[in-house]
Amino acid sequence: MAKTIERSGARLTVVQALYEMEISDKGVIEALAEFEAYWIGRDIDGIEQPPAEIAFFRDLLRGVVEEQRAIDPQLDKALSSGWPLKRIEAVLRAILRAGAYEIMFRKDVPARAAISEYVDVAHSFYAGDEPGMVNAVLDKVAREVRGSEFVGLPGSGRA
Repeated sequence: MAKTIERSGARLTVVQALYEMEISDKGVIEALAEFEAYWIGRDIDGIEQPPAEIAFFRDLLRGVVEEQRAIDPQLDKALSSGWPLKRIEAVLRAILRAGAYEIMFRKDVPARAAISEYVDVAHSFYAGDEPGMVNAVLDKVAREVRGSEFVGLPGSGRA
């Protein structure tokens, strides 16, 4: 159970780090050092940051950055026509990239579990339609790259 909580914390923290990197032009090494030293498991302005599995956090952050050229076209394909990834708000873009990385490159994590986790992350930032959009986009990515996990499920097109 503690590992699950720490993995959830790593996912939330990686989204924060990706956002921070985008708005400040920080690199991966700088973001890793900052978040590990000052954010993870700490109280920031009265808000308790969750504990996070450090190795998982590092893999997610490095992986999203290293695989972005593979991730972004996959997300563009899954997004509604006329709404490329570059038009999506920065936090939402970070959530989608992290979720897509995990679905595409972390085969040890079931696709449906990853989708659920990133919908939960979206709920941490948004109260509107955004969590539903995260669910729909990541579901499309997962069905495209890990379709065998969805055989026999509603919407799979196969019984």
